[in-house]
Amino acid sequence: MGDTRRRVTVALGTTALVAPLTLALGATPAQAASCTTQTGPYQKKVEKFLGRPVDGKQSTADCKAIRAFQTKHGIQPNIGYAGPVTWGVMDLMQKQKAVGKNPNKSGKCPVNKGRIACVNLTLQLSWIQDGKKLVYGPVPVRTGRDGHETRTGLKKVYWRNIDHHSSLYDVPMPYSQFFDGGQAFHSAGVSMWNPPGSHGCVNMTKTVAKKYWSLLKKGDDVYVYGRKPGT
Repeated sequence: MGDTRRRVTVALGTTALVAPLTLALGATPAQAASCTTQTGPYQKKVEKFLGRPVDGKQSTADCKAIRAFQTKHGIQPNIGYAGPVTWGVMDLMQKQKAVGKNPNKSGKCPVNKGRIACVNLTLQLSWIQDGKKLVYGPVPVRTGRDGHETRTGLKKVYWRNIDHHSSLYDVPMPYSQFFDGGQAFHSAGVSMWNPPGSHGCVNMTKTVAKKYWSLLKKGDDVYVYGRKPGT
């Protein structure tokens, strides 16, 4: 019996490395396979976001569409329920889109520092500017979760490692550019809208992380402000 349990445990552990994100993040096969018939509190808003008929009533087609969105972004449980987490991700996407090409409209990221990487925790956006000129972005990012918040303030890139591997969390951190202790810009293989967030780093897609690597250098300024939703 002990050997059987050990084989099952090993098999599940191996599956998590290659299974879809939903399973890797802890969903059980039963959760991944189910689809709820319940109408969620954000049903109409979620239906509108997904381009579904807005009637405020859960249907099989609604559930499949919601569940596909949840699976894509690692939202758990991915059962097609129009709840606060799912709507929160959609609402954030809409707010990010509304920023357009003027991410520093508020002027909160310093324009007197020359080239600087800005991180707006509230909107989960980052960009690079030079004075008032937008150099790159804005792009969606994934910052620290509750208890592991990305620290705010003016910082500088102090160390770069293109092939860094975290000894603390035993995960790869490609294109790492550290700006505050163990907190860095780096590529991550998850959706940028995957809740709850990182362990303090500013996660980016590989494409964005490579671009940041080419645009920034040691000594460049980084400014982090705001507060990540839910932290």
